[in-house]
Amino acid sequence: MTTPTTADTDDEGDGYDYSLKWKGYTAIAISFVTSVASMSMVFVALSAIADDFGITLREVTWVVIVQALVISALMLPMGRLGDVVGRRKIHLIGLVVFSAGALAVAFAPTFELLIAARVVMATGNSMGQSVGTAMVVSLFPPEERGKAIGAQTTAVAIGGASGPIIAGLSLQILPWEALFIGITIPIAIAFMAGVMFLDEDLVSRGMDTTKNPFDWVGAIVSSVAIVVLVITINNPFELVWTSFVMIASILAVVALFTVYARWELRTPFPMLDLRLFSISDFRTSVGARIIGFMGSTASMLLIPVYLISLRGISAAAAGGIMFLRSAGMGLAAPLAGNSSDNAGTRPFNISGFALLSITTAVTLFFTASTPIVIVMVTMFFSGVSHGLWNVPNNSNIIGAVPVASYGVIGAFTNLTRNVGNVFGQAIASAIVASVMLSKGFDIPLSDIADSEGAGDAFTAGWRVAFSVALGLSVIGLGFAFRTSPAEPK
Repeated sequence: MTTPTTADTDDEGDGYDYSLKWKGYTAIAISFVTSVASMSMVFVALSAIADDFGITLREVTWVVIVQALVISALMLPMGRLGDVVGRRKIHLIGLVVFSAGALAVAFAPTFELLIAARVVMATGNSMGQSVGTAMVVSLFPPEERGKAIGAQTTAVAIGGASGPIIAGLSLQILPWEALFIGITIPIAIAFMAGVMFLDEDLVSRGMDTTKNPFDWVGAIVSSVAIVVLVITINNPFELVWTSFVMIASILAVVALFTVYARWELRTPFPMLDLRLFSISDFRTSVGARIIGFMGSTASMLLIPVYLISLRGISAAAAGGIMFLRSAGMGLAAPLAGNSSDNAGTRPFNISGFALLSITTAVTLFFTASTPIVIVMVTMFFSGVSHGLWNVPNNSNIIGAVPVASYGVIGAFTNLTRNVGNVFGQAIASAIVASVMLSKGFDIPLSDIADSEGAGDAFTAGWRVAFSVALGLSVIGLGFAFRTSPAEPK
C-alpha cells in the first residue's frame, strides 16, 4: 500500500449531481439533531429513571456510561463498514436500529433490560454518527467542504442545546418513557427523507467495494482497546489509580493499541490507514482537535456546578446560560465553514483557538460574586470559539485523505472528539475533587453552598482546573499556527 500524500488527486466531483444537496443534508441533519438531543436529554431523565426502577443515582449512571462505551467502540468499525458496503445503507439501517432501541428502552420491564436496550440504541446511534460526516461532505462539491461541515456542526449544536430543554419541559407533564417514544417520530421522518433524497452513488463516491474488504481484526482489537480506555479514564468504580486493577487496565490499553498499530501497518486493507499520520497537516489537525476538546470540555462540566451549587441558581436558569454556548457555536460554525472555503482554514483555526484561550482565561477568574452578565457573555463567546476552530479543523482532516476514506475518517474525527471530551472531563473533575479533598472537603457538590469554606475550596480547585484548560488551549493555538496556510478555493 502506498503512502497517501494529498487529497488533490481525488475525484473532484465531475459528473455528480449536487442539485439535491440541501434536501439530502436536511435528511441527515434531522437524524443528527435527534441523535445528539437523545444523548443530552438522558441526563435530565436520570433521576426519574432511578426512581422508577428503585435504584441509586450511581447505578443509573450506567444508562449514560454504556452509551459512551458502545458509541466509542463502534465508531471506527461502522465508519469503515460504510466505506465498504455503502454509507447510505449503514445510515438507514442505523436509524432503524436506533428507533428499535429507543422503543425497547421505553418499554423495558427491568433495569437490566433497559441497559440492554441502550446498547441497541447506542449501536444505531454509532452507525449514524460514523457515516454522517462523510455523507454530508460528499453531498456538496469539493469546493464547499467547509460549508458542509459548518452546516453539520450547526445541526449538532441545535441537538445539544434542545435536548435538555425538551426533556425538562416534557418531564413536567409526561413520564420519562415519553422521551424515548417521542424521538422515534423525527427518526422516522429522517428515514423517509433519506430514502428519497440520499443517492448512494453520491454519498459513497470514491468507494471501490471490490478492493476494500472489511478489516475484522482491526475492528475487534480497536473496539476492545477503546472500551478499556474509556472505562479506565472514567473510572466508574472509583478505584484508586495506584491499585492493581487500574495499573493492569492502563497496561492493557497500551498493549491493545500496540497490537492494533502493528496489525494496521501490516495488513493490506487496514480499517484506519495509520500512514495518514505521515501527512503533516493531518497529524497536526488531529493533535489540535484532541487538545481543543480537552481544553474546552471543562466549561461544559464545571460551569453548571458553578452556577447551581456555588451560585445557587436554578437548574432552568443554568440551562439557559449554557444554551448561550450552543447558540454561539451554532452561529459561528456556518460562518467559519462558508468563509474558510474562500479564505482558507488557517485564519479560522488560529482565531478560534485564540478566542478559546481568552474565554478560558476569563473563566479562570470567576468567583461567587462575578456578575452573571459576564458569565453569559463568556459562555456565548466560548461557543463562538468552538464553532470557529472546530469546522476548519474538521475540514483540514477530511481534506487530507482520499474520498474513499471519508467514512472511516469522518468517524475518526467524531471519535477524537469523544476521547478529548472524556480525557478533559476526567482531568477537570479529578483536579477539583483532589484540591477540595486536600482542603478537607469530601462532600456532595450540592452541599458546597451550605458548607462553610467549601465554596473557597471549590474555587481553588476551579482555578487549577481552568489553568490546565488554559494551557491546553494555548497548546491548541500552537497547533493551529502549524496547520498549512491553505490557499483560498
